[in-house]
Amino acid sequence: MAHQHAIVWIDQHEARIFRAADDGFSASTVEAPERHVHRHDQQTRERGHPADAHRYYHDVARALEDAEEILVVGPATAKLELIKHVHRHHHTLEPKIVGVETVDHPTDGQIIAYARRYFHAPMMR
Repeated sequence: MAHQHAIVWIDQHEARIFRAADDGFSASTVEAPERHVHRHDQQTRERGHPADAHRYYHDVARALEDAEEILVVGPATAKLELIKHVHRHHHTLEPKIVGVETVDHPTDGQIIAYARRYFHAPMMR
């Protein structure tokens, strides 16, 4: 059964995905791979590895395959990186993405309320 709507809140650490269909909604989380920490000039800083980022965005895209319409939200650049990844590697998802918006760090309930308003979908409870 295809889900009608999906909203994904994404940052560099996780993607929270909410899917809605006629019978309600479901939620899932995709965790980003752990970031590797390197010593450089006596300062510790985090560096993401391209293969880790690719795997993360691939996993998020795969989790969205059953949606008919997708809204992508998040606080920073991860949402745009996901869009770029979809454009390069998951062409069938491109026409399903109906919006990309900046949303800080909402609760799950706030994400669902946001999706309800965005999609005008009363089936989401």
